[in-house]
Amino acid sequence: MPLPAMLDGRLRLPLVAAPMFLASGPELVLACCRAGIVGSFPAKNQRTMDGLDDWLQTIRDGLVSDTAATGKPMPPFAVNLIVHRTNATLQEELAICVRHEVPIVITSLGAVPELVDSVHAYGGLVFHDVINLRHARKAIDAGVDGLIAVAAGAGGHTGRASPFALVNEIRQVFDGTLLLSGAMSTGSDIAAAQIMGADLAYLGTRFIGTRECAAPEAYKEMIIGAALKDIVETDRVSGVNANFLAPSLAAAGLQPDGGTPQMHIDSELAAALDDAEGARAWRDIWSAGHGVGSINDTPTVAALVARLADEYHAACANQQEWLARLYGAITAV
Repeated sequence: MPLPAMLDGRLRLPLVAAPMFLASGPELVLACCRAGIVGSFPAKNQRTMDGLDDWLQTIRDGLVSDTAATGKPMPPFAVNLIVHRTNATLQEELAICVRHEVPIVITSLGAVPELVDSVHAYGGLVFHDVINLRHARKAIDAGVDGLIAVAAGAGGHTGRASPFALVNEIRQVFDGTLLLSGAMSTGSDIAAAQIMGADLAYLGTRFIGTRECAAPEAYKEMIIGAALKDIVETDRVSGVNANFLAPSLAAAGLQPDGGTPQMHIDSELAAALDDAEGARAWRDIWSAGHGVGSINDTPTVAALVARLADEYHAACANQQEWLARLYGAITAV
């Protein structure tokens, strides 16, 4: 599908760096935008409203300065808002985003028409996380501009559906901007997302492993050393299904059972997680997606995006070559 006007022609890659709790901040957002992709952060990464206001001003000033220096508009940035009754500061966060005219607002855990209207009033876009067709229909009814299909294997809060099935079902009812999230770490993954029907790829875990990410160095090192077998899926940490690194569970004194890629939590671990403090669950128990096995370094964002672009274009060229050979074989018959 055609991209929205604010994205069309501004992106080096069809890619959004997903907002990551306690890991994404202004430095990462600006590095992503300067590299030619959409950068984002969760509003909850700032603990105060004044802090959120400062972060948005910092990002705005940086992008305005870059545009003035280069003569080219930078890709837009995005802020993630938790739209749920438990978020007591949602209206304050939204008001700050509206005041700064945040280009893209990413909503999670609730699609609210009034919020969408507030963002549309200044020309912004709203993208919404969905894990199934029912959630997608609700978001469409709310008037969102884009849907983020969170498929199996996504880091942090995750879905359980195959990306093929989820994208196909959503495309039957939605012709707007569609993003795909889940287990992607390479440029060829981005190309595959487009081939199956998504407009943009949505990568989170891969950007934890960058120098500009605010995650602790131990977290980055754990991701480099991890593989698919080290990812644990549970709803016991936050109340919502999510993927976490098994070594971080073990470091917190918690041991999951089994050894499969999608391990379930035994009763003893479940009780321990229930007793854990909420801050500890995200500060010390670290999330990651199934794509960790493809991550083996911590480059700058600029270097990573350049690599992803090379891989993406190589994958697209290989696809074109394969189609050309196929066409030649058909016409020769």
